[in-house]
Amino acid sequence: VSETHDRVAIHGVRREVLRAQAEAVGLPLVEVPLPSPCPNEIYEARMAAALAPLLADGIADVVFGDLHLADIRAYREAQCDRAGMRAHFPLWGRETGALAREMIAAGTVAHVATLDLARLPADRLAARYDESFLRHLPPGIDPCGESGEFHTIVSDGPAFARPLRLVSGETVERDGFAYVDFALAGD
Repeated sequence: VSETHDRVAIHGVRREVLRAQAEAVGLPLVEVPLPSPCPNEIYEARMAAALAPLLADGIADVVFGDLHLADIRAYREAQCDRAGMRAHFPLWGRETGALAREMIAAGTVAHVATLDLARLPADRLAARYDESFLRHLPPGIDPCGESGEFHTIVSDGPAFARPLRLVSGETVERDGFAYVDFALAGD
């Protein structure tokens, strides 16, 4: 979480929304505060510090949702290995179009929170991540945004005890990316 912006780094999702997501799926949340910008040495040190108490509590496995980027996988494996933990990639190698449709069919409700303006038009920001969104993706755009074309915010799904009521607000463009500010309804 960015110390400067109080939001998830890269995605721009508010910390309170992140906490509400974790609560809705019944998982503990370990937040790692990061400066902005964040040099890699600081990122790695803070991630290692966040993982150490988990390992001390007997948690030795870390699960990632990466699909295809071998360099990212190798980096995560190396970091987990240094921390004495094992990295797992249960979705690795899945065909992203089929996976996207499987998630949507299972009841996952998500909206585009961030997008790369060089790859997608700004009018796709805040769009619901559904069959229509997938059908209208330009050629070369990964259906799961695996190459950073877009990032989503999930408000409901099979693991959620209750859906989150989110409202979209201000849109900001920064460094070639567009972000929409999603907040919990009633905030």
